[in-house]
Amino acid sequence: MDTWRRIVAGMFDPNNPVPRWSVSTMQRVAAEPTLAAAALRYANLGIPVFPCVPGAKQPLTPNGFHDAATDPKAVQQWWHRTPEANIGLPTGAATGVLVVDVDVHEAGSGYGAFEQARTRGLAESWAWLVRTPSGGLHAYYPPTSDKQPCWQSPRSHIDFRGDGGYVIAPPSRIEIGGAPTAYEVIAVANHAPTPLDAARLRRFLDPPRRMPQPHGPATEIGTSPARLAAWVARLPEGNRNGGLFWAACEAAKGRHPIEVAMATIGTGAKQAGLPESEIESTICSAYRIASRTPAVSRPGSARRSEVIGL
Repeated sequence: MDTWRRIVAGMFDPNNPVPRWSVSTMQRVAAEPTLAAAALRYANLGIPVFPCVPGAKQPLTPNGFHDAATDPKAVQQWWHRTPEANIGLPTGAATGVLVVDVDVHEAGSGYGAFEQARTRGLAESWAWLVRTPSGGLHAYYPPTSDKQPCWQSPRSHIDFRGDGGYVIAPPSRIEIGGAPTAYEVIAVANHAPTPLDAARLRRFLDPPRRMPQPHGPATEIGTSPARLAAWVARLPEGNRNGGLFWAACEAAKGRHPIEVAMATIGTGAKQAGLPESEIESTICSAYRIASRTPAVSRPGSARRSEVIGL
């Protein structure tokens, strides 16, 4: 709560380097008539932004969210070059906001899990809510004093964007079914927003569970992607996601490239009946954890900095 009070207290101080948020800031910025005007208003409030591909989520800057700036001249130049560029907003300490991303896609919806977490008091005190073009939700929270890295929960269809990540901010637009659809502020808190404990939320969404192990000694399978894929393909319903995660971790420990794991173990997971989006998220999560790195690039990504985007 101290961090949020510090942010709010600095709203009207032009010499304060802390991003000057209030619960109505994004609502006001979203009302700007152009994306260029909105980006400049974020910057003038001390909130760093960077341009992304028009109608999409990929950064236009060489280093992604690491290039985010509050310098009005830099922001004006970016949007003069690409007037319809979407607005990228780093999350975590850089901007003073944390975001819970509730996904809606073919594999499922995260609304049920988010509501359960909210009723348990784990995600209730948001500052504002933004409807995403896909019909999902971004719930914004003030940060804690500790760093909270990004994570994904494929099973619950919820992602967390903290330090080392970014989101696309209103009034940006994404192409959905061939039509541009905007990120829309749908609710502003009439309560006092409180910091989000992302680690506690993750434990609730993904409680520790015993990962299924292959029958017989693990050395019979080893880290061979082909053997791991064959094992994953035979997994029964209820063990598929956990088994895929274990197999991907084994492949990562064996130093097999993630592209190889996607092509082999991912194919086995498809044969077992898992949807493609869940397969990709689970393998990426396994590689990130097994490799002890902050992020793992998906096949086809141009830069590591572009991985954690919404």
